[in-house]
Amino acid sequence: MPVELRLIPCLADNYAVLLRDPATEATAVVDAPEVAPILAALERENWDLTHILVTHHHTDHTAGIEALKARFGATVIGPGAERDSIPGLDFTLVDGDPVAVGGLVGRAMETPGHTKGHIVFLFEDERLLFSGDTLFVMGCGRPFECDPPVLWESLLRLRALPDDIKVYCGHEYTLSNARFAASVDPDNAALAARLKEVEELRAAGKPTLPTTIGAEKATNPFMKADDPELAARIGLPGADPGAVFTELRNLKNSFRG
Repeated sequence: MPVELRLIPCLADNYAVLLRDPATEATAVVDAPEVAPILAALERENWDLTHILVTHHHTDHTAGIEALKARFGATVIGPGAERDSIPGLDFTLVDGDPVAVGGLVGRAMETPGHTKGHIVFLFEDERLLFSGDTLFVMGCGRPFECDPPVLWESLLRLRALPDDIKVYCGHEYTLSNARFAASVDPDNAALAARLKEVEELRAAGKPTLPTTIGAEKATNPFMKADDPELAARIGLPGADPGAVFTELRNLKNSFRG
């Protein structure tokens, strides 16, 4: 049986995702920003929550953990480097550790940058990546706890994954991200087409997830910091990709579009 997924909008612009193995009925939620919408989705599907997978310690990804764990007895799994700041952790992961949801077996990838201990969850057989706040659709997280080049190195790890991997991220920031991307990469036809699609989806109140690694490689400027043309376009010809990435992140922080 194929994996079952449910995308759950939470808070103002967060997402949680339910990941279910139909064969065993094991069901995980990736991040727990808010109890009510996750609980409503579980009740609507008549699913029992068995696992809570946590990408990083920020409250808008962890606020629902304790209540969901108390309700279902779910096993909470998250980054070992953030064990002291995530409530209810039962098991911690470091880079490469396996994580199983019934018969679905993925692995943790350490992607420091947004936070020092951030991890993402890769389920290769299912062609799925849960990227938290490391990689967004046409964007990336702010490097709050590391220097920007650290986040660039993490994005390089994700860029090396197969193009057909579907990506579910932690926020609906896509329209702003797409407009910024078009401002620094205006001649990118794939990006222009994607911006139009995103505008239509958001106007209809629909989510822009999932994306794919291939789509991000083609349209996400933060995945292209080693592109000489992009570097020149933002006034840094010949610069180190880490410096280009840093400038892109600074430009995005001040972008109003």
